[in-house]
Amino acid sequence: MAVYTDISEDDLREFLTAYDAGELTSYKGIAEGVENSNFLLHTTRAPLILTLYEKRVDRNDLPFFIGLMHHLADRGLSCPLPLPRHDGQLLGELSGRPAALVSFLEGMWLRKPAARHCREVGRALAEMHVAGEGFALTRRNALSLDGWQQLWEKSEGRADEVEAGLQGEIRAELEFLAANWPKNLPAGIIHADLFPDNVFFLGDRLSGLIDFYFACNDLLAYDVSICLNAWCFEKDGAYNVTKGVALLEGYESVRPLDEAEAAALPILSRGSALRFFLTRLYDWLTTPEGALVVKKDPLEYLRKLRFHRQIASVAEYGRAG
Repeated sequence: MAVYTDISEDDLREFLTAYDAGELTSYKGIAEGVENSNFLLHTTRAPLILTLYEKRVDRNDLPFFIGLMHHLADRGLSCPLPLPRHDGQLLGELSGRPAALVSFLEGMWLRKPAARHCREVGRALAEMHVAGEGFALTRRNALSLDGWQQLWEKSEGRADEVEAGLQGEIRAELEFLAANWPKNLPAGIIHADLFPDNVFFLGDRLSGLIDFYFACNDLLAYDVSICLNAWCFEKDGAYNVTKGVALLEGYESVRPLDEAEAAALPILSRGSALRFFLTRLYDWLTTPEGALVVKKDPLEYLRKLRFHRQIASVAEYGRAG
């Protein structure tokens, strides 16, 4: 989440008249994440989240994102629900941007998740994969092999400003992944961004998943690798096997990985580490001064990528076999 587009109170009040949402009492920007502008609204009815979809989001993808949240909620997954306008539409416009109101999910994200939380995340991810079956719309993953190459081309010329030698290292990694990326693994709807700030807890109980604006169709085990990267490394960069065991056990308690998926986890984890390195690198180099956004260190994911290069077996992540 982030804020790139300012809104005025008068425009916001006018926007809310199209919804059965009550009267505005207060609002504030949410300065986390990198993709859209988000605001927490308090009204006389209930708190809500307002999302303004920025230029990086393709308007043609919005029916997929909005429809997916309804599809998952209808199948019992706890996630925000878009509110309909009086005319039945789920999207409006505010400050020149497509905009949606979504329900507020109780809970908070964890700054220091423990193994027990990782188990809950693994289980919830698998439940999302199962619940996503049968969703009628599809969306290709724009941040897979082709997308990585395009992102890299935008940053390559300045990469050595971040760390000497990056140009050669990342070019070689892209070539390796293009030649060795797994095929014919089980695929479906993936979240593709299930970081701690997109998972809410009430105490130790997972209360819901948010931010489906990278969701797409891709390999289900790739989504698992994203979570291994996001949840199972410590602040000092060390991989926590106990958390890895918990996350994988939680996932497989709902949807067991087949042996091909398990064997592919090391290369999938390299790919997901590279994906987040590249988007962070691009944002690090290009985010304008003054944007209310938290820039994230790309080198964190470069270190994870280097770790995964040394992994010879899925057992090193905490899974037997």
